[in-house]
Amino acid sequence: MAGPTLSSPDLPHSSRVAELDGALDKIGVTRSHHTIIFLILIGCLFDAFEQNAIGLVGPLLKQQWGLSATDIGLLNTVTFASAAIGRIVSGLVADRYGRRVMLSLDLLLFTLGAGICALAPDLTVMAVGRAIVGFGLGGEIAIAVTMLAEFCSSKFRGTAVGLVNVGAGGMGNFLAPAFGLLVFTLFPGENSWRWLFFCLMLPALLGAFYRRYIPETPRFLLSRNQVAQANAVLARLASGKLSGPAPQGREWISDDGRHEHAASVKVRSMEIFQGPLARRTLPLCIAIWMTYGAQISVLTLMPTILVSLGYTISKSLLFTMVMQSGSLLGAIAASVFGFHLPRKRVLTVGAICACLAALAIGFLAKSIVLILAAGAVFQFFVLLLNTTIWIFAPELYPTRVRAFGTAFILATGTAAGAFMPLVAGRLFDAFGLAGVFGMIAVMYGIFTVAIRTMPETYGKSPDAPLEEAASQAVVQAAVARS
Repeated sequence: MAGPTLSSPDLPHSSRVAELDGALDKIGVTRSHHTIIFLILIGCLFDAFEQNAIGLVGPLLKQQWGLSATDIGLLNTVTFASAAIGRIVSGLVADRYGRRVMLSLDLLLFTLGAGICALAPDLTVMAVGRAIVGFGLGGEIAIAVTMLAEFCSSKFRGTAVGLVNVGAGGMGNFLAPAFGLLVFTLFPGENSWRWLFFCLMLPALLGAFYRRYIPETPRFLLSRNQVAQANAVLARLASGKLSGPAPQGREWISDDGRHEHAASVKVRSMEIFQGPLARRTLPLCIAIWMTYGAQISVLTLMPTILVSLGYTISKSLLFTMVMQSGSLLGAIAASVFGFHLPRKRVLTVGAICACLAALAIGFLAKSIVLILAAGAVFQFFVLLLNTTIWIFAPELYPTRVRAFGTAFILATGTAAGAFMPLVAGRLFDAFGLAGVFGMIAVMYGIFTVAIRTMPETYGKSPDAPLEEAASQAVVQAAVARS
């Protein structure tokens, strides 16, 4: 279902926005889109491995360094608190200087941090490395989501953004335990956890090399009045070739010759906290705090929880992988639903099901079989929700503040990932599984209430919020003049 695009001759650039929407819909999905998505997914896959790293090495660090569950939660807190800062900074930079600027830098920071973690002699140095990793990891995902939302047509936009979480939250979370088992098998001994961090460095460097082929998004270029450059990117998308000589194609967006300097375009990032946009930002921040906090708490603590129940580290990682199979299916389902179903419907039904699955784990699962089954179902709905929020967030903001708005939403989720595992760790120490998953069930109840206050964006132009606000301003001004 392709949504309406709004245009009005009274509004600056509105006709060009409509032309861009039409161009992207006409171009559809080409090999250029496939290449862009693939390159972005490479980095996101290993971001997910890094996100799971503390959970994977936690039992080993607990034995070797004598760490407590609270110490492991602290390492996770440092990672995700830094990631929240990285997302906000990357969003600010991306709205001012372009989406591509932060991609390679974030990936290189991620690699540097992994190297520090691999060589860490103690908890303090490990925390420093995790802070650097977090900064790069946070910016990476936020910019990836924004870029794919701006490269794709109205019908394919939800699927493309959803695929990021298929590679990151879905495939990444599913394969992370297998990745850990592989590394620990190839490099046994007390330093096996160091080899895991070393292995995380190489793919990131390779991804940074290939990403130089990803162009700036046409929506950002148009927002900076760079019509010729936007047309050039559209021509590359239509041709299916991102490298080589620039293709000579049609003029997708009309160029009237009136070029304003990019510097004249003012970026007011705080706009997302004012007026109609604030009424989108606040409830979505509440919603993402709940679902990210739940997800990261489970990712961080589950191997440690299973070891505390008497299973070996290898079996705990294997059992975690079984549960994470639901993550992959959930991310795939969200990507499919992003093409066919309204965002709020998916989020509401998914949250209710996640709440029920959490209650089942905490209060009904009395055997490992039931824990694994309920855990897989829980992870399915968690990734369904998280992926749909990734699709939803960039659709709520106009191009001029989309990167920052999306980054701030994801940063809020990252902050939840930083602090909620500390709460979950203490609840587990005090009340066991029932304490952790009882808290998570309540969180999804709050999620459901928050999401029902949001506007629906399915099938609409991603710049509809901008155009609607501008239309209202024009009408109000006309009334005032009369």
